[in-house]
Amino acid sequence: MDFSSIDATTWATIWATISLIIFIGIIIYFGVPKMITKMLDQRIAQIETDLAEAKRLREEAEALLVEYERKRVSAEGEAEGIVTAAKEEAKRLADDASAKLTDLIARRTKAVEDKIAQAEAQALGEVRASAAELTVSAARIVLNQQMASKGDDLVAKAIEDVGAKLN
Repeated sequence: MDFSSIDATTWATIWATISLIIFIGIIIYFGVPKMITKMLDQRIAQIETDLAEAKRLREEAEALLVEYERKRVSAEGEAEGIVTAAKEEAKRLADDASAKLTDLIARRTKAVEDKIAQAEAQALGEVRASAAELTVSAARIVLNQQMASKGDDLVAKAIEDVGAKLN
């Protein structure tokens, strides 16, 4: 074989190829591919574990979402019930207050009417008493006047009778 016709770039390529083959042989001899495979397998296992954990967390989150949605709906229903009960209670209290106010007004009106009736009765009694007093006074005056004029007539007649008997 004549190697003289091979130029320097060809020799460089040959030596680079031989170096590469030796390097690959050393890597295989020391088990680097097995270590790489082992590391990749560990990484795959870690990724699978992470994916399983992510799936479990996702399912847990979905379950929590469903539970919280159910609780929200329940709370909304409960809040609506509380609002309805509060409105009914407010209406009942307003009705009670209105009834009490109406009753109070009726009682006060009745009390005022009773006071007015009592005052009217008292005034009527006082007017009747005054009228009776006035009637008695007027009758006394009239009787005194009548008696005075009749008394004068009686005295004059008695004097005439006495004078006639004496004459």
